[in-house]
Parts: sequence; C-alpha cells; structure tokens
Amino acid sequence: MLKLSILQEMLIVSVALSTVTCALVQKTKRCFKCSAHLCLYSFIVNLVLGILFCITFTSITFPESLWVGFFSFIGADTIYKSLEGKLKSYSELTRSETVTIEKENIIKRSSK
Repeated sequence: MLKLSILQEMLIVSVALSTVTCALVQKTKRCFKCSAHLCLYSFIVNLVLGILFCITFTSITFPESLWVGFFSFIGADTIYKSLEGKLKSYSELTRSETVTIEKENIIKRSSK
C-alpha cells in the first residue's frame, strides 16, 4: 500500500528545499566556465542539501531524503521556469562580468 503521509511529508519538505537550492544555484552558477555542467551541479546540490536538510530538520530517513533531493531538483526547475525572465541566464552573468572587468581596466588606464 502507498504510504501517503510519508509521501506528503517528503513533498512538503522538498518544496521548501527547492526554493533554497534554486537561490543557491542561481548565486553560484557564475563560477562555472561552461553552462553545460549546471544541470548536474544543480542535481548534486539538491541531493546533498536534501540529505542535510532532512537529517537536521525532519525525521525523514536517509533513503527517503534522497527522494526529497530528487523532488527538490524537479521543483527547483519548475521555480526557475516560473521566474524565467526575472533571473539572469548564465551567458548574461558572464557577459556582464566581462563588461565590468573591461570598464575597470579602462578606468585604471585613464587614471595613470
């Protein structure tokens, strides 16, 4: 028989966790040179934080916390898509960082 109460608890925890992991991935994605690894990075972050979150704040066991991490990964993707247009893409982040560095170099050259 399907344990609906456990599934419900895991989904509730994964909703809370996915908002945190989505924000964390958005803040740290500019550290990557290539955007091809972002999906794998997001999956790993969701699994690790899912395990840590469940151990710290819930009574969910280790195997179930893997499911929470997976559900969180799926949910974070949904959150990202709902915020589409409001968040900067990887290419926009790297482009704006390059422009900022170039402006700083021009200012340094002109002050010499």
